[in-house]
Amino acid sequence: MDVTFYGAAGEVTGSMHLLDTGTDRILFDCGMFQGRRKESKEKNKIFPIDRHQITNMILSHAHIDHSGRIPVLTGNGFSGRVVTTRPTADALDYMLMDSGHIQESDAQYLNYKLLRSFLRQLEQNNVKQKVSNKERNDIKKMLKRNAHELNVEAIHKLQKQHELDIVTPLYTMDEAKQALGFIDGYPFHYPITIGKDTTVKFYVAGHILGSAFSVVTIKRNDKTTRILYTGDVGRFGKPILKDPTLIFDEEDRDIDLFITESTYGDREHEPVEDLGSSLKKVLNDTFERGGSVIIPSFAFGRTQELIYILHELYDKGEVPRRPIYVDSPLASNITKVFGDHPETYDKETHETFLEKGENPFHFDKIKFVQTVEESMQLTKDTSSHVVISASGMCEAGRILHHLRYKIHNPKNTILLVGYMAENTLGRRIQELGAETTESGNKGEPPEIKILGKSYPLLAKVEKIGGFSAHADKHELERIVTGSNLRIKKIGIVHGEETQSAAFAKHLQEKGYDTFIPGPGDKISL
Repeated sequence: MDVTFYGAAGEVTGSMHLLDTGTDRILFDCGMFQGRRKESKEKNKIFPIDRHQITNMILSHAHIDHSGRIPVLTGNGFSGRVVTTRPTADALDYMLMDSGHIQESDAQYLNYKLLRSFLRQLEQNNVKQKVSNKERNDIKKMLKRNAHELNVEAIHKLQKQHELDIVTPLYTMDEAKQALGFIDGYPFHYPITIGKDTTVKFYVAGHILGSAFSVVTIKRNDKTTRILYTGDVGRFGKPILKDPTLIFDEEDRDIDLFITESTYGDREHEPVEDLGSSLKKVLNDTFERGGSVIIPSFAFGRTQELIYILHELYDKGEVPRRPIYVDSPLASNITKVFGDHPETYDKETHETFLEKGENPFHFDKIKFVQTVEESMQLTKDTSSHVVISASGMCEAGRILHHLRYKIHNPKNTILLVGYMAENTLGRRIQELGAETTESGNKGEPPEIKILGKSYPLLAKVEKIGGFSAHADKHELERIVTGSNLRIKKIGIVHGEETQSAAFAKHLQEKGYDTFIPGPGDKISL
């Protein structure tokens, strides 16, 4: 049997690995590539495996870089099941539909921009024989139904009429909805049959709600082979969720191949206990300037953790009780899923909130923004407040509008609370913010391009690394050396080259057999 590595091999996003047992082909995750738009689009379009031959799929958790291509899998010949934990299955009801909506919206917006560009070119060239001035003006009016809604039908009609290329989404909301019918949720610590003499058992990974270590057991001719796939590993001692598993069932301790992420394989996070005090300082400093705090945040996991800590700070009276807006319909829905699964909470959450009859994710100063109109009105609000909005790496979504209205005001703070992948807007803001701070804010402010327009970066950029949902190098090592597992070989994935290489070397120095696969690399067991 063998394992082939297709995604998040030598990079951070697009997790996808294939186990071939000889009788079954089991897929670990089916993630979407994220980063440079054109490069990611090309990668996501190409599915590297014959979907008819995949028996079943194991999903570690619901983040889109691990689950985002499930509709591509299920829409093209796959007849198996997607096996995951119950909280993850519930979260996917919202995550995949939201992803489908984003795919459609991005395609529609790009088609709009391409058509507008074509019309501008006609004006510049003054090609009157093709389209008259009156016709051009009439066409422009046809492109939008109102300020917030494109006239998709009219745009497509004009594209066809002028023989322009039409951008199509990776998948639609309807295809995402169809994919949900392939997903089965199971409890932790329960063996699930996924192939001939092949089972998987889930253990708590602590990364986000429902995230799991997957232990796959294959029995062949009196020989047993086990593979543990970590997915993404969470931190220890963080609020809300239980810590990553260290004690595995006796029958699952001997691992032939341990496949682990390495996002922070050479970095140390700030201590978990400092998160509240770090956030408190940023809030108090910004409110004292009369500004607002804008927090790009993943809708799933990070947003709920922020709400939890803000709730604690407000209850203790440690910061001014300014309004808090969660401007992400997806985050609102995922917060409901958190409320449906208190069995995943740690002891601290039960003691701090549940035993007092309080909901950790709802209090009087928090408002969940739903409509586009409400969101646009909020972007123009000049009073001090906190906005938590997606996407976490500032690549899409409502956060872009909050940034373009707030980034050029030195009273405001852009607070980065998680990992920013290479070639994302979030990474650019992080790097330029650090350079500006190091220079003592001397010289002209750097320019940040948002939705095609440049803005001076005058807002203060702060980063709190401890909010990361990914384990740092010591916590990753703890799973290997501090658990009761006996591991033969370790494959290191889901990390930038420097991070994976450093973590591999670190484990080698401790006597472990490690390797870093590239895309398409295969290992036999």
